[in-house]
Amino acid sequence: MRRVSIDPRIGWQKRVEEYGLYYHTLRGEPYWDESACYQFTNYEIDTIEQATQALHDMCMELVDEVIRDRMFGLFLIPSEYEDLIVRSWEEKQPSIYGRFDLAFDGVGAPRLLEYNADTPTGLVEAAVAQWFWLKDVDERGDQYNSIHERLIDAWKKLREKDGGPIHFAAMTKTDSPEDYITAEYMRDTAIQAGFKTSFIDISDIGWDRVRKVFVDNTGFPIHRCFKLYPWEWIFREEFGPNIGKSSTRWVEPAWKAILSCKSILPLLYERHPESPFLLPASFDPLSTGSYVRKPIHAREGANIQVVIDGQLSFETDGPYASPPYVYQALAKEMKPHDGRYPVLGSWVVDGVACGLGIREDDSLVTRNTSRFVPHTMVG
Repeated sequence: MRRVSIDPRIGWQKRVEEYGLYYHTLRGEPYWDESACYQFTNYEIDTIEQATQALHDMCMELVDEVIRDRMFGLFLIPSEYEDLIVRSWEEKQPSIYGRFDLAFDGVGAPRLLEYNADTPTGLVEAAVAQWFWLKDVDERGDQYNSIHERLIDAWKKLREKDGGPIHFAAMTKTDSPEDYITAEYMRDTAIQAGFKTSFIDISDIGWDRVRKVFVDNTGFPIHRCFKLYPWEWIFREEFGPNIGKSSTRWVEPAWKAILSCKSILPLLYERHPESPFLLPASFDPLSTGSYVRKPIHAREGANIQVVIDGQLSFETDGPYASPPYVYQALAKEMKPHDGRYPVLGSWVVDGVACGLGIREDDSLVTRNTSRFVPHTMVG
């Protein structure tokens, strides 16, 4: 694994905009950064894939245990939603995708930092933008990336069981370009799988009290909804209790509220302390000298504290400052490449590890402004 400086394509901005990446520049700085790429050997990619698959399997076992033993309090799931989550699991309501964030240096084992299980973004960058970048710079080059094909196959598998229409809900292009493009890309893969679809602003989802169904802004019932809106936010919404009364199915399903919470980090470590893919983690401060404190529902690198050798090194601000927290050992695998710290976003689609996207930052904490850098495989 190495970071290689390269020349960006001439007119790269227009090129990435062709496949929807309009937010390629943030605050005057490139978010999509093709002035470099990461190169991996086949062995390293195999290692990442095996780690991701193992982590996915551990997570599924954990969901089953949490639901069986009703451990919902550890995830701050309100009691009135417990049955909804249990039902979604028992009915095997399908998950389409998720993204494990890993620390990896090409030497040791990949280490889980967190699991973006409910509303992962960075998808267009990983599935589409970096693939077309590769074909432009090296037509015969290779990349760990079957995300697009896997998504279409996942929707086809769902369509075999239920071919009803799907609404894709997110904030608008003006309010959140990344969420909008992610939802529209997912919608496109569903269309390719044969679904009838429509986009809806998340704020336009309504509740028909007479028919007891969720409806779009035309009054049409929502049969199934792909939502880029976290379950922990839904639990606080006025309309939230109606979900249990409605026949609407959701992507991602309600049981993903468990895996999207950082409470899984200490629980996974307690159950698999020997796993090379897990860092020591606890609900209590660690006795080790270097660790990271994370609010269990923090997003986009907000309110993270990094402690090195017992001293607070730095922290990020944000709206998630209140406890509870989890404490995770600082990953030694988080090593700088040309002064930048990469985090590997390893994608799972329909339960199968299938692709990689890399975000890098000047600090140890990956935030929503951290750069996306493409990758290649070099044999």
